[in-house]
Amino acid sequence: MGALDAGLKALLPISRGIDAMTTWIGKRIAWLILAAVLVSAANASVRKIFDTSSNSWLELQWILFGIVFLLCSPWTLLANEHIRIDIVNNLMPKRVRDTIDVVGHTIFLMPLTIVMIVTGIPFFYRSFAINEQSGNAGGLPQWPAKSLVLVGFTLLLIQAISELIKRLAVMRDLIPDPHAAQVNALEAEVEHIVEAIEKR
Repeated sequence: MGALDAGLKALLPISRGIDAMTTWIGKRIAWLILAAVLVSAANASVRKIFDTSSNSWLELQWILFGIVFLLCSPWTLLANEHIRIDIVNNLMPKRVRDTIDVVGHTIFLMPLTIVMIVTGIPFFYRSFAINEQSGNAGGLPQWPAKSLVLVGFTLLLIQAISELIKRLAVMRDLIPDPHAAQVNALEAEVEHIVEAIEKR
């Protein structure tokens, strides 16, 4: 066993810990979609029935959406549900797909997350230092929302590291591919429709 294989085997427990953390956070944060829907529905109902509205409630639904979008993105990466051109990707040999993932994570995803973290620190700190408030009357403070950029991209960087470890381990045949048996959601829907048509 080479030094690379030994290093990857040592990193795999860390990767599993990161995956567990990402799943735990994602499953809980995803419930905020329901909260955003309820806030939006309540706000629309109050506006229609009582002809009044609140900027804080409007901003709250935007913040809830932002929380879900930014803090669930690592979970999306873990589940291999991020956007890619599946038709082209599936035509390529597995080794090429794995290489594209490694290159993409190393050269594009991880540097982007680092840039966003580095620029997100002063972005958040300036807002926090002045206790920045909404420009809308009755709006919410802005610094908690701005902290989401920093937190979200930090979590995404951590998950990207985990994905890189696993993809390299798969390429070295140290672990089975965790996505090998995964069925694409669109493909599953198409199969379901075809089955329904064939039954008629």
